[in-house]
This record gives sequence, structure tokens and C-alpha cells, in this order.
Amino acid sequence: MEHDKPLIFNIKGHATDDGPGLRTTVFFKGCQLRCRWCHNPESVEVGREIGFFAADCIGCGDCVAACTRGAISLDNPVRIDRRRCDGCGECLKVCPGRGLRGIGEFYPVATLIARLLRGRVFYKVSGGGVTLSGGEPTLHLDYLSQLLQGLKQEGIHTAIQTNGLFLWQDFAGKVLSYLDLIMIDLKLADPSEHREYTGGSNELIWENLSRLLKARSEAVLPRVPLIPGLTATVHNLRAISRRLQDLGINRCSLLPYNPAGSAKTAPLGRSSVPDLPGRFLTRGEEQQSREIFSWAEIVD
Repeated sequence: MEHDKPLIFNIKGHATDDGPGLRTTVFFKGCQLRCRWCHNPESVEVGREIGFFAADCIGCGDCVAACTRGAISLDNPVRIDRRRCDGCGECLKVCPGRGLRGIGEFYPVATLIARLLRGRVFYKVSGGGVTLSGGEPTLHLDYLSQLLQGLKQEGIHTAIQTNGLFLWQDFAGKVLSYLDLIMIDLKLADPSEHREYTGGSNELIWENLSRLLKARSEAVLPRVPLIPGLTATVHNLRAISRRLQDLGINRCSLLPYNPAGSAKTAPLGRSSVPDLPGRFLTRGEEQQSREIFSWAEIVD
């Protein structure tokens, strides 16, 4: 589904883990999957959301008076009754301490390009550029096409991080030729496990990976998130490793899990995911994962 006005929830400058060199990473809202371990839960819903950040609330009560639906109460520890809130945003206009924040903002393409070009000198000296992430940026291919063309006209290195769930003809026709690096995530090899833990099928992901390799093999970088007990199992990693070798791939990226994402659910009024790993990979688990992919160049 294409969205006329894609929303961006973060623009991260001086990023060092989203591609080569120093980069600016643009995070889009909206994703087709519901991965249990999602590091950016604020990216899942395509529409604008209102977050409550208790540490920044000064308890003035202005938001209570502004809410015509009676959805806000200072007696409510999470402040917003999400069943009543219609997302109108009137509370945001009167909040002086940023205890309430809107998550998701639309940027006209020209405005976003101008902001991204502020980092041009850093891109040049470091071999960096701009990375499009999310959420799932390919939900917004028309917008991305304009954005990427503008960046390439300025000589900026471009990259995308994708879950691979895009329509190939649209992706190939609108953005493929304007991308220097395509990072595609491979989470679980087994179809039933993939559906159980991400909420969606992995069939199209593998199909699109094959298509990408035929069209632009030099630009493709598969990424494997290492979630303790879920994706970072010997069975799963060996299965992904075999499939990548069968496809003739010679490099990949392994992404150790960061449990910090689970803390981001509370401001959105969502419950934390049960049984979510609350720890980082052990050194032994990470080493074991690297050994399974020892045939490949591991891109950190």
C-alpha cells in the first residue's frame, strides 16, 4: 500500500551502524510485520501517534483541559486513556514540558533533502551518506523515488534497510537504480516460525532477495538479527546460512539484539511483549553465530 504523506519519526545524524561511514538515517513509520523483538515499536503503526513521557511531564494539567474527549487524567499513571483518544493532537499544542509528544511528522521532499544535505561534509570525508529505515520505508515508494533522485543529483551515497516485503516491479521501477546499498533482513528460515514470531510470511522476502541478487548483486547486503532464543539458534542460523550460500552470497551482516526497544512500548500505551529476551547475546552466542557464517565476509 502506498501512502500519500509518509510520516518520519526520527532523523538520526552521525549514525555509524546503518551503512558505511557517517550517515544520516531517516526512520519512516509503518511496517507490515509485528516482530516480537521490534527495536522501534514507534515505527509499527503508519499513522501519527501520541506518546506520554512521564519523566518530562510537569503535571500542569493543561492537557486535561485541552482534551475534549476526556481521554487525559493526571490521576492516570499512563496519562492517556487510549480507548477515548482520537489522536487529534490538541493536547500537544498546550504541553509545555514535552511530556506529550507527537510521533510522526511529514516532510516535503525538498525540505527533507535540504536537512539531509547539512551533513554533506561528513558524508564526504567518511564515505558516508543517507540511509532510509523504519519501520518499512518501501511502503512509501513514490516518496522515496523523489527523495532518492534528489539525493543522487547531489552525489550522496544512498542506502535502504528493508524487510523485503515489497512488490518487485514497483521497487525495481521506482527506487532500485537510485540505491547504492540495499540491506535486507532475514529473520527466520522456517516459514511457520517466521509467521509465529513476526506475524507474516517470509516467502516474498526470499523471492525478492533472489531478484535483487540477479539485478544488483553488488549492492545487496543480507542482515540477520540475532535474538537470543528466537533467531540466534543453531538450527535457524544454519538454515539461513545454507540458503545464502545456495544463492551465491559472499557477505552478510549479523545484528546482535539490543533489549532497549522493549522500553519504548510504555509511552505508546502498549504492554510489553511477554517472553521477550531481556538480555544481550552472550559472548559465546555471538561467537557461535559468527562461526556458522564463517564462509562469509561479516560486515559489522
